[in-house]
Amino acid sequence: MLVVFQAITAVICAIVCKTLGLIEYPAFDMKTAKQWAPVNILFCLMLFTGMASLKHNNVPMVTVFKNITNVFITAGESYFFGTKVEMLVMVAFGVMLAGALSAAWNDIYLTFAGLFWMSANCVSTSAYVLGLKFATREVKLPKFGMVFYNNVLCTFFLLPAASLMGQVRLFVDTSEVHTLEYFIKNFVAGFVGFFLNFASLNCVAVTGPTTYAIVGSLNKIPTTIIGYFIFNSVITAETWFFISVSMLGGFIYSYAKISESKNKGKSRSGN
Repeated sequence: MLVVFQAITAVICAIVCKTLGLIEYPAFDMKTAKQWAPVNILFCLMLFTGMASLKHNNVPMVTVFKNITNVFITAGESYFFGTKVEMLVMVAFGVMLAGALSAAWNDIYLTFAGLFWMSANCVSTSAYVLGLKFATREVKLPKFGMVFYNNVLCTFFLLPAASLMGQVRLFVDTSEVHTLEYFIKNFVAGFVGFFLNFASLNCVAVTGPTTYAIVGSLNKIPTTIIGYFIFNSVITAETWFFISVSMLGGFIYSYAKISESKNKGKSRSGN
């Protein structure tokens, strides 16, 4: 239900910005919606399996599997888009996965349900990121148009699911959330999500699924640090170790991509 609120807010933001002449995208078209629908279904599956995996696994275990997902995405990018995987990129993944395993070693436990939902989340997340790359190439829409369709379809698919799960009635019957403060917080989350969606689409289109996955892994670093200052969250020695190793993996990946760009530039100059 929270995702539905944020999706509706993002749609409203897109419509208002278009009305003010700040952005441009074509009017809603069912044919375009059908083209974009498979990506959005994968997005909804990613959200659902992610929530289910958190229910059956602890956070360290989820973090380990998220790093494994990055490997799946890289393999898929290589297979479907013919992207060459540099050795340093694999080293970066290895470093980040090893860091996550080391930090989570004492907290790791696994059940059949946990393994099932985490595996489903790995597959759906990989399929979504790779499908997003394909859609940004094939569906002829400006990026803000993609944001608009993504959130309209998200509302279309998730609102019935929220209703079947009893979340709509729960919201109606829970007077504690019928406040201006709750509305403002959800609006801010949806407003930020509007720009996050736009940034994600641009990241996948301009760079690639692997870089998008790495950025997704590294954003846990500022999230942890900001959480420490805003919510007084405790950062344990294991967390600091994971942050340090993740940063190292990110630096290795950045160096690999910079070296790759330089080599491509030299090749073009030689030709």
